[in-house]
Amino acid sequence: MATTTATITLSSSDLTGDALSLSTSATLTKGNSVTGLDQTSGVARKTFTSQDEVIIFDANEYNASGSTVTDPGFKVYLRNPSTVSSEYFTIKIADGSGITGSPAASVAGENMGRLYAGDWTLFPWDASADADITVAPSVATAMTLEYMIIYHV
Repeated sequence: MATTTATITLSSSDLTGDALSLSTSATLTKGNSVTGLDQTSGVARKTFTSQDEVIIFDANEYNASGSTVTDPGFKVYLRNPSTVSSEYFTIKIADGSGITGSPAASVAGENMGRLYAGDWTLFPWDASADADITVAPSVATAMTLEYMIIYHV
């Protein structure tokens, strides 16, 4: 069984009245199981030169009907390596309709939020719900996104 551990540490001397220091970790496992996630798409980078919304992870490629993946225990990692404050990605869980070549504002789906310069996120994803993960850059100049999915087959 593969073991993949995610760790996060939050610290601040001035966010609250007292110093803040939190650290937690989790072993990433497939849904409803103690079996570790053992597959990855590999860390990839994509550079965008338009503000069009793009599917980063297509649910049809990962759900049970389209692959050998047997559970919804996916974890998605996204990182915006930019250092320019106006460069962010809008992240959305979308149903896939109308995405190709369309602006982010016209695509049906749930807006998860923005990934600002220097930010990263790790979140669970249920690809069996036929919900694609999409991103849309805030600017049409070259912006890079780092991304990966961790799963179990």
